[in-house]
Amino acid sequence: MTHTYTAPAGTRIGHVHLKVSDLDRSIDFYRDVIGLEVTQRYGAQAAFLSAGGYHHHLGLNTWESAGGPRPPRNAVGLYHTAFLFPDRVALARALRRAIEAGVEIEGAADHGVSEAVYFSDPDGNGIELYHDRAPEDWPRDGAGQLQMVNARLDLEALLTLA
Repeated sequence: MTHTYTAPAGTRIGHVHLKVSDLDRSIDFYRDVIGLEVTQRYGAQAAFLSAGGYHHHLGLNTWESAGGPRPPRNAVGLYHTAFLFPDRVALARALRRAIEAGVEIEGAADHGVSEAVYFSDPDGNGIELYHDRAPEDWPRDGAGQLQMVNARLDLEALLTLA
């Protein structure tokens, strides 16, 4: 296929909708660990959550997955949902909240353009909590091309901001 279309600059990911095995458990996780607010529930089968009063950033449902098993790590599907925090302090506070909730941190990285922490929700769906650096601080090569990296993120230093 020939490349003939480019999405408009204002295009964004509006929301993610996940199949989960236990709706209440997932609501508890995304509300209490991630900090989202429930904006609407559809009975015992679906819920919508958001930050900042948006109608929903995250949909959860059990329509085809109630009581289902966690998918194997080598299965195809969504790698992770990334939650962008407005600054480093907000990221540190979110990380502190996750640790206090007993979440197992699976990884952390300094990507040059951002700092990120990784873990999974109760159904094994990947979660990334991150904040972006200012675009003028993003690493670039001599030609001005973006040069993201995968360096170690010092979680202890980050947590001092929480």
